[in-house]
Amino acid sequence: MIRDSISTLQIRDSLQHRRQTGMFGRRLGIAVLAASLVWSTAAFARTAPETFADLAQELTQAVVNISTTQKVSGRRGEVPIPQFPPGSPFEEFFKDFFERQRPGDDGRGDNRPTRRVSSLGSGFLVDPSGVIVTNNHVIAEADEITVIFSDEKRRTAKLLGRDAKTDLAVLQVEKEEGDGDLPFVKLGDSDKSRVGDWVMAIGNPFGLGGSVTAGIISARSRNINAGPYDDFIQTDASINRGNSGGPLFNMDGEVIGVNTAIFSPSGGSVGIGFAIAVNLAKPVIQQLREFGKTRRGWLGVRIQPVTDEIAESLALDEPRGALVASVFDPGPAAVAGFEAGDVILKFDGKDVPRVRVLPRIVAETEIGKAVDVEVWRKGGKITLSVKIGELKEDEVAALTSGDSGGGASSSIEALGMTLSSITGDLRDRFEIGGDVKGVVITEVDDESAAAEKGIQAGDIIVEVAQEEVSSPSQVLEKVKEAKDSNRKSVLLLVQRSDDLRFVALRLEKT
Repeated sequence: MIRDSISTLQIRDSLQHRRQTGMFGRRLGIAVLAASLVWSTAAFARTAPETFADLAQELTQAVVNISTTQKVSGRRGEVPIPQFPPGSPFEEFFKDFFERQRPGDDGRGDNRPTRRVSSLGSGFLVDPSGVIVTNNHVIAEADEITVIFSDEKRRTAKLLGRDAKTDLAVLQVEKEEGDGDLPFVKLGDSDKSRVGDWVMAIGNPFGLGGSVTAGIISARSRNINAGPYDDFIQTDASINRGNSGGPLFNMDGEVIGVNTAIFSPSGGSVGIGFAIAVNLAKPVIQQLREFGKTRRGWLGVRIQPVTDEIAESLALDEPRGALVASVFDPGPAAVAGFEAGDVILKFDGKDVPRVRVLPRIVAETEIGKAVDVEVWRKGGKITLSVKIGELKEDEVAALTSGDSGGGASSSIEALGMTLSSITGDLRDRFEIGGDVKGVVITEVDDESAAAEKGIQAGDIIVEVAQEEVSSPSQVLEKVKEAKDSNRKSVLLLVQRSDDLRFVALRLEKT
């Protein structure tokens, strides 16, 4: 219908144009019409499906409801409120339960008996042997996990492994005699999915099992600050509480996402749901099945984004890559010769267009593998070879941030900051460690560029323009060199407590 309307409008306009312009107009009008019809055919080549019924009937049997129970103490304070990613379906449920008091409670909760709390979620089978994928937050802290199939059969599930960083968990149900192969679904390729593609979600919203909703992919590669490896598909397919852990299908019946979170001021669906991209989930699922835990690669650097000002101060053509703020020693990067101030542009042949891409690439790299890393250092590209280590549980593959003793103080005003050599008194005043070297900032002008970037009194300038500094005069000299080179900004390496970060400060013209 849409295509017909467009064609009719084009024909009418073409006839009017022909009457006005004569033979040349007629020829031109025909050419324009032909081109327009080709465009309209290409633009509307993929139409909305007439029905989702056949697909839903085929896939529903492999989607399961997950019921968990947990023993909780009546004494307030003994059981913490579980922490879920923002918008997770059970976030408000648990919050309401733990914060609600019974009538007559004295406020301490001492009279509350131990009870069992139940919650509901979704999952899907990925193997005929009974392997099930769901969200970690669906089964977190559960004492018992029950899987309910589409035919209402119930099976107790065993936890094979879970990963809080990606919010994924893998369960196993044992088959009973006469079961045969259990229905399962295929994992697809989420990288092939495009914004605007039709998708279908099946799950257990509000305990209503086997619910099917449909919509389109609204966006890809969303970062909702749920974890260090965020890669979410955003969809307007209706997702509500209880859909967590359920599958998001493409029109080929392949899983392209694991429904995980919603954005909802009201608590219900407002058309903004998020599913973990299945290409991120695949290696995690495999490792949880094989090892019961994840085994991720580790580079051993702390990184931060490359802003426009930082790119300009490093003579980088555009803001891209991941800026190394510090290097863990010992660590793979330290052994390979990485330095603070390096910008990682490529890792193992893969481009690093922005900072949050790097942790995911590193984490998915085989442990012990030697990879080449393209780095921007002091105005040019170099290649470093690094042997990837294994990430420990309390680490992230690539973390994303933020002369001692006596001597007379030598204060100098620079860039809206008052600078001083580090003295014993200043170490005591700002609690500066004895091994910290650099130039201490004693005051910051509230109207300065330094204040805008969050620099505070007590911060230490370790480097200016990627050169170590130990006195205020050296800072001033480096700033002058940057101005003389017509730089718009100067790059500082600033330390606060144990945290190092790069800050690009714009230079005022004099």
